[in-house]
Amino acid sequence: MIDTVQATVFLVITALIGLATYLHCRGARRGEATSGHDYFLANGSLSWYFVAGSITLTNLSTDQLVGMNGNQMLLLAWWELAAVAGLFILAFIFLPIYYRNDCTTTTELLQKKYGDKHIRALISVLFLFGNLFIFLPAILYGGSLFLLSMTDASVPLIAVAIAFAVVGAAYAILGGLRAVAVSDTYSGVLILSLALLVVYLSLRAIDFDFSGIPAERLTMIGDNDSPIPWHTLLTGMIFIQTFYWSTNQTITQRAMAAPNIREAQKGVLAAAAIRLLIVPAIIVVPGVVAYKLFGDVNDAAYGRIVGEVLPAWLAGAFAAGIAAAVLTTFNSILNASAALYVCDIHTSYMGEVKSVPRLSGVVSAVMTVLAILLVPFFASQESIINTVQQLYGLLSMPILSAFIVGLAFRNVEARAAIIGVVSGVAIYAVLSFVWTPFHYIHAMFVTLISSIAFALASNRLLFGKQAELAVRLTGAGSTV
Repeated sequence: MIDTVQATVFLVITALIGLATYLHCRGARRGEATSGHDYFLANGSLSWYFVAGSITLTNLSTDQLVGMNGNQMLLLAWWELAAVAGLFILAFIFLPIYYRNDCTTTTELLQKKYGDKHIRALISVLFLFGNLFIFLPAILYGGSLFLLSMTDASVPLIAVAIAFAVVGAAYAILGGLRAVAVSDTYSGVLILSLALLVVYLSLRAIDFDFSGIPAERLTMIGDNDSPIPWHTLLTGMIFIQTFYWSTNQTITQRAMAAPNIREAQKGVLAAAAIRLLIVPAIIVVPGVVAYKLFGDVNDAAYGRIVGEVLPAWLAGAFAAGIAAAVLTTFNSILNASAALYVCDIHTSYMGEVKSVPRLSGVVSAVMTVLAILLVPFFASQESIINTVQQLYGLLSMPILSAFIVGLAFRNVEARAAIIGVVSGVAIYAVLSFVWTPFHYIHAMFVTLISSIAFALASNRLLFGKQAELAVRLTGAGSTV
């Protein structure tokens, strides 16, 4: 049964976030966006604090809060600690390159480096597949599960997921990137504050006593059977973070929408500080406490602990923050997906777009419907975060290989890079789903090295070109 106080606070805060976003954005004229670059990058109008807020909340959704706490062990904090390094790589290596090349999408950089539109389109398609088949349905499932776990409401999970999807799609279609970023920031202040309160109240609920919790759930050094064995930190982890923070359109789009490189870097570094000082605790401590209170409840852990330790009115406020996180992450991915399709595929192969907002809306609507249909698959998984990370390995390392080869080498044929990407997808599929000799994070590292090797070997043997090292390091970052 849904508590009346919770429901009232939830609706009031949700409305206030929407009103604050509207008041802040009403002076911005979306009609000025006459091109894909203007439309998808908010006319370069995002100040550093909106860049930081949007990056933080776009990533910090239910797949983190629900999924990582669902593992109910401190070890999962390594994902967020490693993310700090990924954000530094974005700020000082990739952002200068994107700004120098005046990119609208991350994949546009590939076309400029390889001189070929087909590799740009291929990588965009892979990103779209990842967004459609992995991230969008996972977000809908995680958000719906959290609200149902917290309120104990007898509502079908798919019904909540549909509500999230419809509202999120409407937001993406009507609000644009600026509205998403502003809403992210307001919601982020709310959710980070309440998430820290949940950490404190959770610890107080067990009198700050971790006795009785198995040692393997409290260690930061994972053994071979853990979700993050310690040795994976030395291989694939940093490359996973490099891919996610530096080449993923959903994240980099926010930083690329700042008025200049310095403002963008300030925003990214602020996001890194939040990631280091706040996020690790909020994505593992409540789950560990939930293990002591409720036992091994997996992805239901976070919703149950929030419902247990927060009074009704604060639980309603937290539910509003989580709902905002789900909606903004969902519509952020829709917006980024529309940018990839419109700029990288439609414009390249079907000509100029008469109305960027209209085509963007159609793409968002189609992806929303398909994402809803995939929610039941994620509902059948034991751990949402582990499922997301493992599945995305099919795309992440092959995609990263195209960026590394394109930035680190000159005189590489685009078709050779494509061979590297396709071979990488096949190699990871075998190592992760057919023959599994080692952990999937190690498999990602092997996939990346293999993809780069295949690209360079194909370039030499099939296309008769000798790759030349192109990377030079300067005091301001990489120059390529």
